[in-house]
Amino acid sequence: MVYAIVRAGGHQEKVSVGDFVNLDRVPVAAGGTIELPALLLVDGDKVTSDANELAKVKVTAEVVESFRGPKIVIQKYKNKTGYKKRQGFRSALTKVKVTSIA
Repeated sequence: MVYAIVRAGGHQEKVSVGDFVNLDRVPVAAGGTIELPALLLVDGDKVTSDANELAKVKVTAEVVESFRGPKIVIQKYKNKTGYKKRQGFRSALTKVKVTSIA
């Protein structure tokens, strides 16, 4: 089994060919392709972590769609002072499909 650990928007994701991964928003239209930098490559029993060899590895992904994540509710409250604050946040995400690891 071949898989790679890639850096994607401040996170690290374990990907293999055919996987769908949600990343932070990427400024590429649907149908476009992006290249993700590999941090580790596992090919059966062979593990590659050398930076010079990983520079040759290309992890290519196709952008499927851009969407917004679930709403996160942030609430602050202080007892007996009348202070309360409610705020929401939705992260901008991009769904990609990994097409090749070479």
